[in-house]
Amino acid sequence: MDQAAALLVEGFAEHWPNAWPGYDSAAGTVQECLGVDRICRAAVDREDNVLGWSAAEPIYQGNVWELDVLVVQPARQRQGIGSALVSDLELQVGARGGLTIWLGSDEEDGMTSLAGVDLYPDPLWHLARITNFKGHPYAFYRKMGFAIAGVLPDANGPGKPDIFLAKSVARR
Repeated sequence: MDQAAALLVEGFAEHWPNAWPGYDSAAGTVQECLGVDRICRAAVDREDNVLGWSAAEPIYQGNVWELDVLVVQPARQRQGIGSALVSDLELQVGARGGLTIWLGSDEEDGMTSLAGVDLYPDPLWHLARITNFKGHPYAFYRKMGFAIAGVLPDANGPGKPDIFLAKSVARR
């Protein structure tokens, strides 16, 4: 648990420092993610060091699972760990009868063309023209087969939307 909490703080510090600003908030999230109704999986090395972890919870009567956490040690990113965790999550959700995995990916750091823009009156027009400037995670999820399903303007403050993505696990 200590490694998982420390990894949340480290993994989100650069672009989303307010997500888990310290160990205590991260430890609380880890504890929640270990709940009986949740899926929580970790990738570890031979010495049991946590390289990354993911967690999801059921919503909409278990038809949809929300991917709450996906984090990989920054030095170990782009090595397939995140992809393996998402693929495993898809199997776990499907085995529990889930149909869709859903997530929100915050845009708080000017990483996309949606940042700093008033998305009203037509958020979907802006979303259809999204450009990734600095490696925003939505591109990773798109490579994993997720579709951009929407955007919530100003979710994290003016000009800081939340990008929603979803993927069917029933159509395997």
